[in-house]
Amino acid sequence: MAEVGAGSGTDAAHPVSAITPTVPSRTANSLARIAFSFVRVNRQASEDPTVLVVAAAVADSALSAQSEGVRLLMISDTHLPVRAKKLPDEVWAAVAAADVVFHAGDWVGVELLDELEERATRLVACWGNNDGTELRARLPEVARVELEGMSFAVVHETGTAAGRERRCESAYPDVDVLVFGHSHIPWDTTTPRGLRLLNPGSPTDRRRQPYGTFLTAKLGASGLDEVVLHPVERPRA
Repeated sequence: MAEVGAGSGTDAAHPVSAITPTVPSRTANSLARIAFSFVRVNRQASEDPTVLVVAAAVADSALSAQSEGVRLLMISDTHLPVRAKKLPDEVWAAVAAADVVFHAGDWVGVELLDELEERATRLVACWGNNDGTELRARLPEVARVELEGMSFAVVHETGTAAGRERRCESAYPDVDVLVFGHSHIPWDTTTPRGLRLLNPGSPTDRRRQPYGTFLTAKLGASGLDEVVLHPVERPRA
């Protein structure tokens, strides 16, 4: 399949279980933010696992209750502070608007992880090949999460473009959406089985692309939709 932005074709529809709203979206989002802040605080202040489990459950329920769907942000290969000194402002705006932020590795510096853990409502992230021991101690090689009955995985590398769909179907048989990085080249295809493959590119190191990029999407009653590739200019130091 061709990379997005280089003449790729359309992708197949991807079914997903419906969301059943129970509380207004704004209220649910506020509950999620409060609950995850509570989790972060108590992870340091309390050794009682029950407290953390209950708080996390409240956050998960709040996210699931959003009548307008779960808003997703996908970024990768930020390479801070080597390729840029900071994330572009439009990415931080997307972080503030998102219910779940995915980062597919190659952070390089640990400071961005600290900041995203503080500012994101929920962060699902992995390490990349350019990440050192501190980042690898805090992040998995493959991160997994279930949202609205849909299985997501985040990994940095998936190999070359040739044969990617076949390899990923074999490696992730129970996953519905795989977010990956490494190439800095946006990618959006759906395999014959229905596995959605998404690479958001890099917002800070465009390499041979015309601009930096990130992805947003919404998980709603009609499934994973409104998948949008956003162009960004490299931030000034």
